Amino acid sequence: MKSPVYLNALRAFEASARHRSFSAAAVELNVTPAAVGQLVKSLEERLGTRLFVRGVSGRTRLVATEAASRALPDIRAGLDRLSLGLERLSAGAAGGVLTVTVSPAFATKWLLPRFERFQARCPDTDVRLETSFRPVDFVARRVDIGVRYGAGRWRGLTAEKLMDEEMYPVCSPEWLRRNPPLQGPGDLRRVALIHDLSMQDHRSFLTWEQWFRKAGVSDAAIVRGLKINNSAAVLQAAIEGKGVALARSVMARDDLAAGRLVRLFPELGFASRLAYYIVYRPESAGLPRLIAFRDWLLSEAAA
Repeated sequence: MKSPVYLNALRAFEASARHRSFSAAAVELNVTPAAVGQLVKSLEERLGTRLFVRGVSGRTRLVATEAASRALPDIRAGLDRLSLGLERLSAGAAGGVLTVTVSPAFATKWLLPRFERFQARCPDTDVRLETSFRPVDFVARRVDIGVRYGAGRWRGLTAEKLMDEEMYPVCSPEWLRRNPPLQGPGDLRRVALIHDLSMQDHRSFLTWEQWFRKAGVSDAAIVRGLKINNSAAVLQAAIEGKGVALARSVMARDDLAAGRLVRLFPELGFASRLAYYIVYRPESAGLPRLIAFRDWLLSEAAA
């Protein structure tokens, strides 16, 4: 299979198997579904065997055959290595395009306010920033490096701790002025609370209920309030006086420094069991532009 046509066919086969759909594979490869189907057909004809079982009903209509499923890990690894080789051909210096993935909230509250310093440090590197609420496939999206929040374990990725964080209540100065004084954590039971649902599927993420228990308030039944699935929007709602938010310290740092938010009960600081990690594929660890961005992230976190 030395002909380039089979390289394209392998890409079409791998993407179709991963998405279980010619249409979804076509979107990723920027071609038409018919072109993907034709490429897969040409590969089947070349090999003399079917690669997919095509269903006629149900949600999944494209399923890899047993033989194709066995071959997929090697094909994916080969395509990944090929992409990496091409990256290294163009990565003789720290310049070029670096694809970075982070959550929308981390981009808004931490990365972008500091990004000008990276541009000054590495003016020849262009960054393509992909924001996503969910972890992305580094191979499929051709991502070089990212920052993830969690326990530090993601399959196929090297994870280096970037920052720990605390969680604590915050509100706007205006909210503090127009509401009765807060004498202790228990007083928060009678105010409007803002809930961060961005990590609601992760049991280690501190909720209001857990915060009250840690603060020694045992009879707090917190079920109502504004619920938001974006940590940046949670802080913005607090800035606009919608209530008291349980803030993530990394996200809230700049707003506190600028006076847009006030930390309540500063003597109560509860460390999160989760942290921020720099993540990248192990085989990409030597890319100069990745190293430059990783080192910059670490220097900013330590500042």
